Amino acid sequence: MPSDASSATGTAKAAKARANVTSDIREAILRGDVVAGQRLVEADLTEQFSASRGAVRSALLELAAEGLVERIANRGARVRIVPLDEAIEIYEVRMAVEALCAAKAAERIGAAEAEELRTIGSDMRVAVAGGDIMRYRQLNQRLHQRIREISGQRAASDVLERLRAQSVRQQFKVATMPGRPQVSLPEHLAIIDAIRAGDAEAAEQAIRLHLRSVMEAMRRASEG
Repeated sequence: MPSDASSATGTAKAAKARANVTSDIREAILRGDVVAGQRLVEADLTEQFSASRGAVRSALLELAAEGLVERIANRGARVRIVPLDEAIEIYEVRMAVEALCAAKAAERIGAAEAEELRTIGSDMRVAVAGGDIMRYRQLNQRLHQRIREISGQRAASDVLERLRAQSVRQQFKVATMPGRPQVSLPEHLAIIDAIRAGDAEAAEQAIRLHLRSVMEAMRRASEG
């Protein structure tokens, strides 16, 4: 019989394997490696991510709970399609939570963090001027992430990460709209300036204005 220690080690390894494959599949969805509505075949995922069938099945169940995947009776799983009205609702929740994070970040920010946000803003200007949309999108994500981290609001950060995952498709569509970076750049810079100045009210207002702008762009993108 295996010892308690070896049994615990095996359980820990299995848990780590499940966490790894869950993270790998999640990132593949967020990167757009698999498209909305695409079937997720357990056998294919097992081979692609060098994971056991059980780990893949567990990962798909967890991702279904996150709203990234949907399971269909007798047909397995697929990447969930998020309709526009649901995406708008997600952004409305995000607006409330991100406004809180922006206000708290303005209250907590230190000199080193203020300089980091200034650098992100400067890099955003360069990316937009050079027409580097993917670089600008990466900086956009980095900015929102750092605001959450600076805010110290861990529960809010967890909520936002899940919401971001569910609306990533609409985010990508908006980010690649012609002229969109030129619209969102000054919105992001206003957020940065308010947080760096320690103005919680202005930071909250700036991020609300930005996310309302995103929602309007989402509506226009769906009409095109």
